[in-house]
Amino acid sequence: NPLGNKLKWKMTGERKPPIPSGKFVYERNDLNMKKISLSLILAMMMVLSLLAGCGGKDNTPAPSPEPSTTDQPREGGDAAPAEDWHIGIITGTVSQSEDDLRGAQAIQAKYGEDKVKLATYPDNFTEETETTIQSIVNMSDDPLMKAVIVNQSVPGTAEAFRQIKERRPDILCIAGEAHEDLPVVGATADLVCNNDFVSRGYLIIKTAHDLGCDTFVHISFPRHMSYETMSRRVAVMTEACKEFGMTFVQETAPDPTTDVGVTGAQAYVLEKAPEWIQKYGQNSAYFCTNDAHTAPLLQRLLELGGYFIEADLPSPLMGYPNALGDLDLTAEAGDFDAILAKVEKAVVDAGGEGRFGTWAYSYGYCLSAGLAQHAINVIEGKSEIADMDDVSAALQEYS
Repeated sequence: NPLGNKLKWKMTGERKPPIPSGKFVYERNDLNMKKISLSLILAMMMVLSLLAGCGGKDNTPAPSPEPSTTDQPREGGDAAPAEDWHIGIITGTVSQSEDDLRGAQAIQAKYGEDKVKLATYPDNFTEETETTIQSIVNMSDDPLMKAVIVNQSVPGTAEAFRQIKERRPDILCIAGEAHEDLPVVGATADLVCNNDFVSRGYLIIKTAHDLGCDTFVHISFPRHMSYETMSRRVAVMTEACKEFGMTFVQETAPDPTTDVGVTGAQAYVLEKAPEWIQKYGQNSAYFCTNDAHTAPLLQRLLELGGYFIEADLPSPLMGYPNALGDLDLTAEAGDFDAILAKVEKAVVDAGGEGRFGTWAYSYGYCLSAGLAQHAINVIEGKSEIADMDDVSAALQEYS
């Protein structure tokens, strides 16, 4: 583990190496700009810290550098005043992807509202694609706009980036957690970063096996299963279950972006989860591909038994506060060591010790803030857009 954290669960039985992590690169030259799409490896954040007791080294993030106020050379050799830039960040709303929005707000608080512009796309983005596209494209109306970051990059992002590049080829377009196929969004984006869905497909199943689970229940809906990244992860999970002698099953829950909405989707999971737990037994582990499904699923698993290895886009904030009775984390806001400790204590107090996991830091928060920081570093001539070391350094300021 590159960050030096201790793995906080006990491993038993034969240890087999995970599938090697990989990166997927698509390049093309257009308007003299290098277009590249990468699958960002975030296995270093994969610390399942709730599965046993506390421990580990201090993970306090390093202080973020202050914005530069001096002229910095940019790629290409010409110089521009570092203060002459704006960036835009587009995320989902609080109801659909709160962590993504909070990470964007953190960068805005660091650099100021005059430098960092925020916008959100509709909760029902599948039905309001044109509104989503326009929300992204509108950022390019600002003559000082130098980068646009979208996290999560829902359908429509690739087309929005195409329109931005036609109008303003100087603007960096960065996609976080792309929902569209990677080659599609990579054709118009300068950088695409996704979680390492291949390795996670294996490691999530292996962890469930090591904890004694005999069944893995995957909960999703057709829209998500049409995504190449998610369907490939399911294929890896299926093969991993065969390797470890586990049963892999798929259940369906409503898509919150349809007419049923977030409330209806959550009500369905609350109602169906007891049936699933009764059907598959106490040694079953559960995984859902949608953020809105997470809290009701966690609530029922805490009440009735079963395992939860990690969320689809993991975070100590993902589902746990609501599942634990609206756990108040106001005092701990932004301090993920403190957030994790408080959530862990609440899970243990609720009888969930050894059955629940998460990542030590919020994936959505880190990706919004980290990719925005990377964009600023590139604008100021301190980093290269497609340099993985530069990307990792920016992300590590928030993890």
